[in-house]
Amino acid sequence: MKETDAEGKRARSILSLNARIEAMFVPRRILEEKLTKLLAEDIGLGDVTSSAVIPSECTAEAEVIAKAEGTVAGVEEALVLAEVLGLQVDAEVDDGDEVQKGEVLVRLYGDAATILSVERTLLNLMSRMSGIATATKRLTQKIKKAKLKTRIAATRKSAPGLLYFDKKAVLVGGGDAHRLHLDDLILIKDNHLALAGSLQEALKLAKLHASFSKKIEVEVTNSVDALKAAELGADIVMLDNFAPAQAKETVALFKKEGFYGEVLLEASGGISSENLLEYAEAGVDLISLGELTHSVKALDISLEIVNAA
Repeated sequence: MKETDAEGKRARSILSLNARIEAMFVPRRILEEKLTKLLAEDIGLGDVTSSAVIPSECTAEAEVIAKAEGTVAGVEEALVLAEVLGLQVDAEVDDGDEVQKGEVLVRLYGDAATILSVERTLLNLMSRMSGIATATKRLTQKIKKAKLKTRIAATRKSAPGLLYFDKKAVLVGGGDAHRLHLDDLILIKDNHLALAGSLQEALKLAKLHASFSKKIEVEVTNSVDALKAAELGADIVMLDNFAPAQAKETVALFKKEGFYGEVLLEASGGISSENLLEYAEAGVDLISLGELTHSVKALDISLEIVNAA
């Protein structure tokens, strides 16, 4: 059967999405450990409600349903968590799919008490990840529609214990994870500069002690320091709390001095969906937003028992 243009486009899109997500690949056993820790925290010494009211031999079928439209994420996590607990699970959608209100995302089959014991952990994770993916997708699409090439990135402003899942959700939404851990990148910020004594000294020490494999990024608060950081060998310069006009002036300065395209420019701080395009139009390479993860609006998702035996 000949592939239609739409089918080909979707296939290429899925391949591209998978490539981004695989950049955060962890062995299944490690993912299982991450998920069971979240579940253990929720269950405590046991689900006393399910133990009290559900017969031990009762089995059930449940559906995980979207209560709002958005970009779904956390499907893989739902499958792994359910399977670890001995439940049968079928996914009706893939991570990154656009879903509508009322659409079934996942079906669960098996021990009824186990389904209800895992319900809140599974929903919390899927709702949060889908909310992050939805917000990220909205911003990346805004950039794309404006025919701009600026990339949207997350920050490390995340909930403790959820950093991996938050960052993966950003990837699902088409964004960039930025740093995941402190060992990913040398990022010299204001407090590092205060302790090192100067921008020049901080960069000298970074280059002296860092592995060749680590890029160096410097946070600056004005165009003069941005240019100085580039001249001293920074790979990335973060424009911290620059106004769009200041960012545009810095881009022009980098073009004039021959650093534009050689040293990446990242805008961060005070950026929202309302002024996002102003920064992208200024010509920065990256825009990082803490709001993608630190104040995410969860996508409304529920679990409903549809059959019991």
